[in-house]
Amino acid sequence: MRLRSLLALTEAGLELVTGEDELERFVRWVVTTDMLDPSRYLSGGELVLTGLQFRRDAGDTEAFIAALARAKVAAVAAGDAKYGEPPADLVEACRRHRVPLFRVPEHIAFATVTEQVNRNLSTGRAADLAAILDRHRQLVSGGGLDSVLELIHRNLGTPCWVVSSTGRVVAGPQQPLSAQVQAACLSAQRLPATSSLDGSLFSLFAVDADGTSRVADWFMVFESDYKDWPEEHRAIIGELAAVVALERVRQDDRQNAEGRLAQELIELVVSDAKPAEIVSRLELTGLALSERYLAVAATADSGAVRPRELRSLLREILYGRSPAAGVIDGEAIALVPIGDDDNLDDRIQRAVEALEPGLQGSRLAVGISGGVDGESLRGAVEEARYARRMAAERNQPTSVVRHDELATHMLLLASVPDEVRRMFRVRLLDPLAVYDRDNRADLVHTLETFLQVSGSWSKCAELLHVHVNTLRYRVQRIEELTDRDLSRLEDRVDFFLALALR
Repeated sequence: MRLRSLLALTEAGLELVTGEDELERFVRWVVTTDMLDPSRYLSGGELVLTGLQFRRDAGDTEAFIAALARAKVAAVAAGDAKYGEPPADLVEACRRHRVPLFRVPEHIAFATVTEQVNRNLSTGRAADLAAILDRHRQLVSGGGLDSVLELIHRNLGTPCWVVSSTGRVVAGPQQPLSAQVQAACLSAQRLPATSSLDGSLFSLFAVDADGTSRVADWFMVFESDYKDWPEEHRAIIGELAAVVALERVRQDDRQNAEGRLAQELIELVVSDAKPAEIVSRLELTGLALSERYLAVAATADSGAVRPRELRSLLREILYGRSPAAGVIDGEAIALVPIGDDDNLDDRIQRAVEALEPGLQGSRLAVGISGGVDGESLRGAVEEARYARRMAAERNQPTSVVRHDELATHMLLLASVPDEVRRMFRVRLLDPLAVYDRDNRADLVHTLETFLQVSGSWSKCAELLHVHVNTLRYRVQRIEELTDRDLSRLEDRVDFFLALALR
């Protein structure tokens, strides 16, 4: 409770002597003492009751009040029993040290003051607890963040929004937020911060400033300057952040059956699973075989987005599109129904580029495939991953490569049915992979390097750090195992395509 509220406790009978400018201070407890220096037993915020039994002269008074000031007590209340009224040196010391002074009339017992103040403190704490529990109750019962933010608005007198790193308004008032809010949240050197947007001053807070990457976090935005808030309002922010974090966890589908099915679907698509298995899991995930899809792949420097956050970030970029998303070896991959949206890849690119201020020197690379039907998902994923690798080679904070930038052979391969692609790759490369595994050889890598240098024996041997004769032996083994001739252009093309399908 505030010091001002003490004056309303008629049974306590407190009268203010000095400290009118300090009545907004908070009292957290009541302590009675007549020790000359009680500071070792004080922790700040107390209302100190004293009968002034320690006082022999003005020097004692100065020492006592100085000790209370150092301990940051809320105020002191002096009883009239010994002196009839507060001595002048006590009043002067309180003014000098900015310690509010109350007078306790002689007929009022200190026990009565203590009881009245503590009763009101307990009532206030119970009200605070009830408000906390009510906020959590509303959240859990389905009211969601909007009801919590409405409660905050009523109590703090300032509108509050929760926004994602992409600028999506997760919850908050109906009035729209400026598009500049996202950039301000991402570009601020440190949060909390204030920012002037559209003529108004906003306060920006991270939901999890210490545990979540900036580009993967949510933010709380208040239409006021938090530095002008009283201390108890600032204390609410930590509690609100915890409630928002709870809602974010609730929305993360990694913990539910749908999210686990999506992860399994992505794992099947990038593996050697048969098309029938993929189709079955696709339907279990709630996606239709008859739909058309884009595949999106993303990676980020560890300093930009932690691996566990990358999938959530990709889902946020694709929000509203019901993607099936998973993470394979640090790469987030999503399958996105296209519907009638012909500009989805444009919107993905804009969303990714808008994240740049929050990357703080790190890089985010994204690849986007062309549209495919449900029977060609593996081709779309490989196309997106190939595009993502191209994007990662560009020295830019955010880089997006779309299917129309890819080499023609990748577009061709993406349109081939999954089973045909799998059989083509298995027929050409499996004999080499088996031989490498059984003999600790390096034929697949040798083949890939040989094709990269267009069949130059000297360049290939140099890159592999082997003698040319060793290289000739390896190529001979490749030809024997596959029944192909690497001097023929047709066979080189086949091997090139099979390697692209890995």
